[in-house]
Amino acid sequence: MPILEDLIKTISDEPVDDIIIGIYATLICAGECGLSSTLRYGIRPHRPVEDCGELTGKSTGQLAKFLFSDYLIEAGIGMAAINASLPRIDSNTPILNAKNLIYKKGVGKIVALIGHFPFVENSHEFKELMVFEKFPTEGDLREQDIPFLLNKADVVAITATSIPNHTFEDILTHCKGGSYKIVLGPTTPLSPILFDYGIDAISGSIVRDRVLVKRQVKEGISFKNIGGTDKVTLFKEDYARKSFG
Repeated sequence: MPILEDLIKTISDEPVDDIIIGIYATLICAGECGLSSTLRYGIRPHRPVEDCGELTGKSTGQLAKFLFSDYLIEAGIGMAAINASLPRIDSNTPILNAKNLIYKKGVGKIVALIGHFPFVENSHEFKELMVFEKFPTEGDLREQDIPFLLNKADVVAITATSIPNHTFEDILTHCKGGSYKIVLGPTTPLSPILFDYGIDAISGSIVRDRVLVKRQVKEGISFKNIGGTDKVTLFKEDYARKSFG
C-alpha cells in the first residue's frame, strides 16, 4: 500500500499529548490535533488496541504505523496520528466545503460518491448520481459494484476513510481517465502526496478549537455535527503553479 508509506514519510515525529478514541471520531493531539473516523465495522472478535493504556507516551511516528493494521480501530489511530503531524498548510488555503465543490464540478455530469454523504439528496443538477456504500441503504449501490460502474463517472468523490480501510488505491484503478477526483471528509490527510495518485482536490478539516473538539469527541459527536474545525480544500492546479512558478 504505497499511499500509506508515502504519507508516513512526510510527517514529523512529535510526542503525543492526548488521544481520544470516541465512538465516531478519533482525535490525537501532538502540538497540532488530527482527526480520523473511528472505524468499528468488521470487528470480530473484539480485541484491545495494541499497547492500549500506554499510547499517550508514544510519538506520532510510532502511532502512524498503526495505519497498516487490519484492525480498523488501530488503522484509524494511525490516520489521526498522521493528520496531527503533517506539515501545516498555507494560511491562505481556501475555506471551502467539499459539498460545494462537488456541486460545482458535477453540474450536468455523472457523479459518483464513494460513501453515503448527508448531502446526496440535493442532486437534481447532476446528469446521474451513483452512491457506492459499504453498508448500503435504499438507493445506494454496493461496494462490490465499483469495478463495474465507477468508470462511468465524470466526477468521483472518495471518502478519506478508504485510506485507513485500505481500499483507496483499488478504487482509483476503477476511475475513468480524465475524471475529476476529490478526497473528502475530516479523515482526509491534507497532504499534496495525494496529488501524486491522481487526486485533483483534497477536502479536509483543520482543528481550530481543540477544547471544543475534545469535548465533542468524548461525548460521541458525529462528524456531520462537529464544531471547532475549518473545512479547507487543496487544489492540484495550485500546487502545480507553485512547483513551476
